[in-house]
Amino acid sequence: MTHVRNAAMALVALLLVVAGVWASWASAQHVLLGKGREHGTLTVTACGEDACSGPYVPGDPGAERRTLSIGRSVAAGPGMTVPVVVKPGTDEGVRAGWGGGLHAWLPLGGALLLAAPLVGGGLRLPRTAWSLAGLGGGLLVATFFAL
Repeated sequence: MTHVRNAAMALVALLLVVAGVWASWASAQHVLLGKGREHGTLTVTACGEDACSGPYVPGDPGAERRTLSIGRSVAAGPGMTVPVVVKPGTDEGVRAGWGGGLHAWLPLGGALLLAAPLVGGGLRLPRTAWSLAGLGGGLLVATFFAL
């Protein structure tokens, strides 16, 4: 019975971490694999509840200028100029640089924090649990200071 409980706890913890990676990859791929993608800067002029928008100035002088939107949590507010990577085929940007990269991995940080009690209490691996919690918490704190 103990093996079944340990297997169930390990499966749930693994599922949490995989879900965190899956959720993070939607934005992280544009920041991490930005080579060959359109880069530029976005000057935030207006913010709604979920997103901010403004004029986009491409890094390539021959590219078209247009209006882009970006998630409100990474835009900081009207008047800010933010480096962005444009999602292919959309008018949506993802914040570039360290701040954008760390922000993209926030779901993974939360998943690591959620998995830590399962690993510590359920699997009785306290050192591993503290490592997971430290990594997740460190990611959240680093993102807070980077943005």
